[in-house]
Amino acid sequence: MGNPPTLPSAAQTGTDAASFLPVGARISFAPNFGRRFIIFADAEEEFDWNAPFDRAQTATKTVADLIPATARFNAAGIKPVYLCDYPVVDNPESGSILRALVADGQCDVGTQLHPWVNPPFDEAVTGPNSYTGNLPIALQKAKLIALTERIEAVIGVRPTVYRAGRYGLGPQTMTLLAEAGYKMDVSVRALFDYSAAGGPDYTDFPVWPWQTPEGPVELPLSSAWTGLLRNYPGLHRSAQLRGTNTLRGAMARTGLLSRVPLTPEGVPLADALEAIRVMHGDGVEVFSLSFHTPSVAIGHTPYVRDATDLKTFWDWWDGVFALFATLGVLPVSYDDLVTAMGPHPPA
Repeated sequence: MGNPPTLPSAAQTGTDAASFLPVGARISFAPNFGRRFIIFADAEEEFDWNAPFDRAQTATKTVADLIPATARFNAAGIKPVYLCDYPVVDNPESGSILRALVADGQCDVGTQLHPWVNPPFDEAVTGPNSYTGNLPIALQKAKLIALTERIEAVIGVRPTVYRAGRYGLGPQTMTLLAEAGYKMDVSVRALFDYSAAGGPDYTDFPVWPWQTPEGPVELPLSSAWTGLLRNYPGLHRSAQLRGTNTLRGAMARTGLLSRVPLTPEGVPLADALEAIRVMHGDGVEVFSLSFHTPSVAIGHTPYVRDATDLKTFWDWWDGVFALFATLGVLPVSYDDLVTAMGPHPPA
C-alpha cells in the first residue's frame, strides 16, 4: 500500500527553536562541584548515512563492540550514557548486551528517538518527519511512550534523559518529557542550525544548562567558536545564509573563525582541544561530549571507515581526556550530575 501521506507540520521548513524553547536562568552548582565532563552517546542502528531514511535498516550488531569500548571508557574513570533508540533495545542480542552493561554499573542509559524506526508508524518516511518535533503531538507522545517503556522492559531501568534524534525538538517536547518523568534533555546542539532541512535552529543557544518551564533541565551539547574572530560569530552565520561554504572553510583554515563541537566525529583533535580551552576560559562548568556508537566499529559511519580512522577515533579521546586532566576537569556520572543540579520543580 506504500507510505501513508505526509502529515501536516508547522515546521516543514524549519523552526527557530527560541520560539518554543526559552532559555532560562543558568543553573548554578555548588562551589565544590568544580568543572566536569560527561559523554552522551547515540546508541543506534547501523544504516547508510548517504541513503534516504529506511524503516528496514534496523541492524544493531555494532552494539557488541560497545563491550570493549565501554571498558576503555571505564578504565579512564568515565561512565558513559548510551542514549538508546528503538532498534537497539528491541533487538534481543543488543538489548541483552546493554542490560548487562547497566547491571554491571559500566554505563547508564537514556532515550534517543529516531521516529522512522520507532513505532507506531503512522507517518510517511520523509526528511522533515525525521525530526520528531515536526510530528503531530499525539504521535510524538505515542512514540516516546513506546520507546521509554521498551527501554524499561529490556534494560530494567526507566530512562530519565532524552535526546531527539537529529536534535529534532519541537514545541511540545518538554511537556511530553515532563509527563513521562524525564529529568533532562540533551537535544540542543548549540550554535548549529538545521532549519534548511526542516529541523530546529539552535544558532544562538548557550552551551550552559538551564531549567525549562516544563521541568526538565536542558543540557546542550558542547560547542564553541574558536579563532581570532570568535567574538564575531555572525560572520559564520552570514556566510551560511549566503550559501558560501568556501568562505566559511577559508575562515576555519586560516584560524579566523571555526565552530567546533566536542565530538571525535569529523573534528580534529587539535580543534577540539582549542574549543575546550576556550570554553574553560569562558567558565563552562559541564562539558557534554557525544558520538554515535556505530563509530566504535569499522565501516558503519562516515567517520570510521578503516583501521586508521578507528585509531584516530581513540587517539582523539585520549587527547581530550589528557587535557581535561591537566585543566582539573573531572568526569561525572549522570546520577551525580542530576544530583548536583538539585531539585527543580516546574515553574
